[in-house]
Amino acid sequence: MRQSVVLEHLRARIAQIEGVGTRRATIPFGIADIDDRLPGGGIATGALHELAGSPDLADDASATVFVAGILARMDGPVFWCLRWRDLFAPALHLAGLHPDRVIHVEAGSDTNVLLAMEECLRHSGLAGVVGEVSKYTTTASKRLQLAAESSGVAAFVFRRASKTEQAAEGTAAVTRWRITAFPSEDLGIPSLGRPRWNVALERVRGGNPHAWIVEGCDATGRIGLSSALVDRPAAADDRKFVA
Repeated sequence: MRQSVVLEHLRARIAQIEGVGTRRATIPFGIADIDDRLPGGGIATGALHELAGSPDLADDASATVFVAGILARMDGPVFWCLRWRDLFAPALHLAGLHPDRVIHVEAGSDTNVLLAMEECLRHSGLAGVVGEVSKYTTTASKRLQLAAESSGVAAFVFRRASKTEQAAEGTAAVTRWRITAFPSEDLGIPSLGRPRWNVALERVRGGNPHAWIVEGCDATGRIGLSSALVDRPAAADDRKFVA
């Protein structure tokens, strides 16, 4: 009994050091196969998350709506930090994130975006802070993770891909996602298919990478699995990624 108590205390201490304590709130996707692979059963608040699309504009748009859907299901305002204001607000609204909740911070450079993110993360009561950058360092990610832990606010670094994209530097992010567009299900009626995405969890602290084909966010910010994909053999969805 004594040994089990010591081990439990040690595990709790390690989780605290790593920033994955059980007291951190999570925002579940509502899809068991995804939530079961995430610490706490969802996207952790008070933590840094990283996502990317690809050089294709459709993929970057998918990644933008993906994070907007997560934030739509959180309470409070959102600070969206970017180099210049090219965010299409109506697309966020379609994913349930009303433009009135979004405060744009036009920073002009990656360095200033990261500084703005860190400053915003010092304030509790926010739904989340998003920063769009082309690249950032391990040191910058650690600063963002510490700031997120301190305030309990979720931080999302959106790495805007380029045609000359290099391998991502190791970061302190709890999760790393890549969202790319996937052909919509054919409903027999042109232009009425619900968007679908290839959602790849490339890295998760304490877990294994995986990928899913999902239906894009609805008006409440929720993604879904179509009936054609739910019963597909699990092996067909497995992917391997280099962390």
